[in-house]
Amino acid sequence: MIKRIKIAFIVLAGLFLNEISAQDFHLSMYDAAPMFLNPAMTGVVDADWRIHAHTRTQWKAVNFKPYTTALISFDTPVKKWGFGGQIINHRAGIGNYNALQATGSAGYTVSLDQPRFHNLSFGIQLGITQKTIEIPLHTFNNQYVTSSGGGFDNTLNSGESFAGRRALVPVTNAGILYYYSKQQSKLNPFIGLSAFNLIEPKESFYEVDNFLPMRFYLHTGTRINISEKFYLIPKVLIMQQANFQEQTFALDGGMYFENAEMFLLGGITYRNRDAALMSIGARKENYILKIAYDFNVSSLSGATAGRGGFEVSFTYMKRKEEPKNVKICPRL
Repeated sequence: MIKRIKIAFIVLAGLFLNEISAQDFHLSMYDAAPMFLNPAMTGVVDADWRIHAHTRTQWKAVNFKPYTTALISFDTPVKKWGFGGQIINHRAGIGNYNALQATGSAGYTVSLDQPRFHNLSFGIQLGITQKTIEIPLHTFNNQYVTSSGGGFDNTLNSGESFAGRRALVPVTNAGILYYYSKQQSKLNPFIGLSAFNLIEPKESFYEVDNFLPMRFYLHTGTRINISEKFYLIPKVLIMQQANFQEQTFALDGGMYFENAEMFLLGGITYRNRDAALMSIGARKENYILKIAYDFNVSSLSGATAGRGGFEVSFTYMKRKEEPKNVKICPRL
């Protein structure tokens, strides 16, 4: 029974990738990668520059080849401006579906008050995505034979008319972010809205007009500074893309240990009827390392045994030698 469920999941996942095309890259620790979440966060950092690396592996429990996502980004502030770049590679399934995306981002921050506590950032992101697929590795209905107990014969004509195994898709994204950055405040709220695939580009391996729908993120929360050594960050993410919607509710926290001169980080996340996430990490000097694991709680949990995705993020920030006097990063 479990084997049948796994096979059904793989078939449905393949159909989802090739026909619906309704979801983009997915990260559970979504705000660890700032430009992935919102182009308005480009250069919003209290440092000379920031580099971020991220990797995720998912559905290893039910797929011969798990879905993997790797990301690396770099950004830097230049007075009120921010500039950066990001490369993402997503690979899924036995058919080696691969999406390689490269983007450049620019952001601009306006302070709404004289002390520069209330800040509003705007950002745009442009680039290109190359999507490829290994057609000979796929099997189709026309290739199913009943002999020897049933199976697929790749030598038979699939009956499919592919336009090619490669597609180039333009990337056009934008965002806006408000944050309150006063360091001595008990509360540091933030709220952002980002929109992706603004021109809804055509993407298909077939000779049909299939368009990638816009994706929207609304993310909000507040840092609660319980004391100088302990803080909490309740936060919410709402994502909408065509008919697909996702709500994520999370609580992050950090505690400072004087002897080690570092923050111990932790968090719990619930993604609506899909997964529960636990994360742990550390922040020491200019380094942030976080590790997370998704526990599958959806209707597929019988096949996955609760196993979901493993995720790691690493951030390095080159600190400025002089105090920052223009833009202060949000206390996320």
